[in-house]
Amino acid sequence: MHTPEHSTQFNIADYLIQSNQNRLQRLAYIDSHGTLAYGELFDKARRLTALLKNRGIRREERVLLLMNDCTDWPVAFLGAIYAGIVPVAINTLLTPQDYKYIIEDSRCQAALVSASLLRVLTEAMSQSEHEIKHIVVSRPQGELSHDQLSMDEALAAATPCHRPCSTHADEPAFWLYSSGSTGKPKGTVHSHANPYWTIRHYARDLLHLTESDRILSAAKLFFAYGLGNALTFPLGVGASVVLIDGRPTPDAVFDAMRKHQPTVFCGAPTGYAGMLVAPNTPTREEVSLRMCSSAGEALPRELGERFTAHFGCHIIDGIGSTEMLHIFLSNTPDDIRYGTTGKPVPGYELELRDEQGAIVANGEIGDLYIKGKSAALMYWNNREKTQATFQGEWTKSGDKYSCDADGYYTYAGRSDDMLKVSGQYVSPFEVEATLIEHEAVLEAAVVGVADSQGLVKTRAYVVLKDAAPAADDQLKEALKAFVKSRLAPHKYPRSIEFLDELPKTATGKIQRFRLREMHQLEPAQAII
Repeated sequence: MHTPEHSTQFNIADYLIQSNQNRLQRLAYIDSHGTLAYGELFDKARRLTALLKNRGIRREERVLLLMNDCTDWPVAFLGAIYAGIVPVAINTLLTPQDYKYIIEDSRCQAALVSASLLRVLTEAMSQSEHEIKHIVVSRPQGELSHDQLSMDEALAAATPCHRPCSTHADEPAFWLYSSGSTGKPKGTVHSHANPYWTIRHYARDLLHLTESDRILSAAKLFFAYGLGNALTFPLGVGASVVLIDGRPTPDAVFDAMRKHQPTVFCGAPTGYAGMLVAPNTPTREEVSLRMCSSAGEALPRELGERFTAHFGCHIIDGIGSTEMLHIFLSNTPDDIRYGTTGKPVPGYELELRDEQGAIVANGEIGDLYIKGKSAALMYWNNREKTQATFQGEWTKSGDKYSCDADGYYTYAGRSDDMLKVSGQYVSPFEVEATLIEHEAVLEAAVVGVADSQGLVKTRAYVVLKDAAPAADDQLKEALKAFVKSRLAPHKYPRSIEFLDELPKTATGKIQRFRLREMHQLEPAQAII
C-alpha cells in the first residue's frame, strides 16, 4: 500500500479503503437513519466515483459538498477524492450570499447537497454567475426537478469504480473554507498527503485511538476539527463513529452518549461549559467515555477540572487550524496540565517569535509559527494572504502564546485581539479564564474599547449562570475585584456588561469583532 512516506503517488481515499479491507463487516457509522458498515461505505463511495465521472466531471474539478452530518457525507467525500475530483466541504449554516460567494470562488461543477439545504443552495445558485451543472440530493423529501438526482437512486444505478485515480501526494484533494470569523471565508486547499500525517501523528501517536473506539464529535464534518474526529481518524484506525445531524446541543450529545456509548467525545470549550450546567447531565456511570478532546479555543483550567471531576475522564486540550488541518499543539492522555495547551504534537515544530521575527524568551508572549507536513498548499485566489500565512516551511497561526521553562505552551489570545493597556500587554483569554472561575459566571469575552481620550481599556462581556438584575452594579464590582485578586492590577476589566449570550461562529469561537461593533470600534483600534 502506497504511503506519502514511501511514494509520491498517493490517494487518501484509496489508502483508507485499503487499510480497512479486513474490517468490511465492522460498523463504520451510525446516524439517525441507521448504520453503515465499512464494506457498504466503500461500495457506495466507489459508486459515487462512477456517478461523478459518468456526469463528465474531471480530475481536479471541484464539487460542492453541502450536507448535514449523515452517512452520505463520508460517501460523498471519499467517492469524489477516489476519482481525483476535489470536494469543497462547506458550512451548513451560511446565508445564500455566502454560498454564492463560495460557488463563484470555487467554480464547482456539481453539488452534493442535503434535501433540507436544497432551498438555500437553489437561492444562491439563482444569484450566481457561475452555473452548477449537476445537483445530487441526499435523502430527498418528495419530487425532485428534472435537473436534480436522488443520491440513493443514482448510486443504486451506478456500477462501482474499483480503480482509484493515480493522484500525487501533493495534489489538491479537498478544500475547506475558513469560518470567516474575521472576514470573508478563504478556500484552504489541502493535499492527499495532509490527512495521512494528521492520522499518524495525532490520532495514532498522541491519542492512541484504536478500532475498539467509538467516536462522537460535536464539531461537524465540514470543519477541519470535525473532519479529523469523525472521518479520517476513525477510518485511519478502523474505529466507528456516531453522527449527530442537527445542532450538537447538550441534550443531543447526551442522548447520543446514553444510546450509543461512545468512548471518545470531541468538543469545544463552549460545549463543555454548556454540558456541565445542563439539567440532565448524565452521571459518569451512564456513559462509557475514556477520553475527550477539545479545540477551537483554549480550554480554561477550571472548566477542565470540573469536567474531569464529574465524568472521571480527562479532556485532551489542543490547538489546531484549518491551515494545518488538525491539532499540532496538545496535552496528551498521560500528561494533562489544565490551563496550558501542552506541548508540540509529534511530527511538528513550533516557534514563538516577536514582531521582528526573533525567538522570544521563555515566559514571553510571541506569535506562534508551526512547521509540519499537514500544512495546506494555499488559499485559493488569495496570493497576499497565502504569502502572509505560509512562509516557506513555516505557517503563521495568528495566535499568541508563551512557553514556560518546562516546555508547556499557554494561550495568550489571537494576534489581532491582544491589548496594550497602560503600556502593558493584556491577554483577553487570561482575563476571560479568570472571570469564569467565579461561581456566578458561565462565559466571558474581553475586548478593548477606547475611552474619551482614545486610550484602550478592557471591557468584559459576561454571561451568567443565573440571570442578573438589569443593573447589578454590585456584582460587576465583585467581578472586577475577583480578577484583581488573581491577576496583575492593570489586567482587570475596566467595565463589565451582562449579555444573554455571546456572538459566536458556527464552530463556537467567540466573535470579538461583533462585540467591538457594538461600540462602533474598528478592530485596528484594539490591537497592539
